[in-house]
Amino acid sequence: MEKLTFADFDLPVKILDVLADLELFEPTPIQEKSLKPILSGRDVMGIAQTGTGKTLAYLLPVLKTWKYSKTGNPTVLVLVPTRELVVQVTEILEKLTENITARVIGIYGGKNINTQKLLFNDGCDILVGTPGRVMDLSIDNAISLKEVQKLIIDEFDEMLNLGFRPQLTHIFEMMKEKRQNILFSATMTEAVDEMLDVYFANPIEISLAKSGTPLEKIEQIGYKVENFNTKINLLEHLLKSDTDMSKVLIFNNNKRHADLLFTKIDELFPEQFDVIHSNKSQNYRLKAMKRFENEEIRGLITTDVMARGLDISNITHVINFETPDIPEQYIHRIGRTGRADKEGKALVFVTKKEEPLLLDIELLMDKELKFNEFPEEVKINPKKIAAEEDQVVMKNPVQVKLNEGGGAFHEKKAKNTKENWGGPSKRKAPKKFGANRAQQKAKSKSKRKK
Repeated sequence: MEKLTFADFDLPVKILDVLADLELFEPTPIQEKSLKPILSGRDVMGIAQTGTGKTLAYLLPVLKTWKYSKTGNPTVLVLVPTRELVVQVTEILEKLTENITARVIGIYGGKNINTQKLLFNDGCDILVGTPGRVMDLSIDNAISLKEVQKLIIDEFDEMLNLGFRPQLTHIFEMMKEKRQNILFSATMTEAVDEMLDVYFANPIEISLAKSGTPLEKIEQIGYKVENFNTKINLLEHLLKSDTDMSKVLIFNNNKRHADLLFTKIDELFPEQFDVIHSNKSQNYRLKAMKRFENEEIRGLITTDVMARGLDISNITHVINFETPDIPEQYIHRIGRTGRADKEGKALVFVTKKEEPLLLDIELLMDKELKFNEFPEEVKINPKKIAAEEDQVVMKNPVQVKLNEGGGAFHEKKAKNTKENWGGPSKRKAPKKFGANRAQQKAKSKSKRKK
């Protein structure tokens, strides 16, 4: 059977030329399955594994039917959860529309809002943004959402996880009801289901795989490791012994641990690695990603800020230095490698404490991980970091009972054990001052008469 190509999509020639320049000729399964439902004009809900080409799956059919608007207000709105995704989707759109007249603008928080307002002076056709900044600019009347005909929400589940529901509902209210909603998500959650029921009209569901299904082309390997510092020794050994680890993405569970690991790895491999997390400035993050993409550095140490949607090519290995608390995050992390039908490798370092987390991941994937033997040449470092220290629990704590004699807490003498109920004034509710004065005057008058 002959393979389908983008030429079979009947896309405008100007867009096909751009795809050819990008060496993109054949659609992925999600791109192939999304075209007709999106072109039908009905609401669409796409569920697909990360790394399967969801961005082009919604952009190509939208651009196929896009028409220029004279008003200068956006007719297409793309909402994504992170700044990095705004930059990435905006860049893809700018490439796809370089031969047509579409005005594309990307906005996100953390930048001066007044500077961003100036971007709209010449109008906007396709707006890409994070929910918070889109809402702020709409409230300030810098943009109008009344003419949006197609609303696209990418990484819908992650938006709800990040607490964007209030902003999303506010944005829905700013738009006219008659529009097409195109939603894409890596996982289907209860929160996603609830929003679908309330705000969207019987969307067509496009699903390639059940939530939590790992990509088949990713080899997954586990290592049982003593603690955080021993993990550093193991990572050093693997980086030195495996020359295939040329473009490595390393995940930690929080910013503090990412910084700690970077400090150690930078000493061992000077200027070969960088670190990205939410405390780093936007410019720093974008520069680090660019260096990683261009292979100017060997690897990036990061948190789950890099787990969603970002398309960095040819990542050879994803290393879960720490096992994620949420099983789905493991799927998103490893999906950074093995993209576009290429093979990839994913490693996970697991301590005894993290084993229950790994079990949840295996249950979600319905797959048991293969474990390699811990290398004999790697030294076990017994020193624990603060997060690994056992909490101090007092054994047989001394209970001090009051009023049991000894020290200041002695028994009262018998004559002092009577309860003090107070005099008449304490037993009866006090009357108002004015009422008492009136009663006294009445009594004195009656005495004088007698």
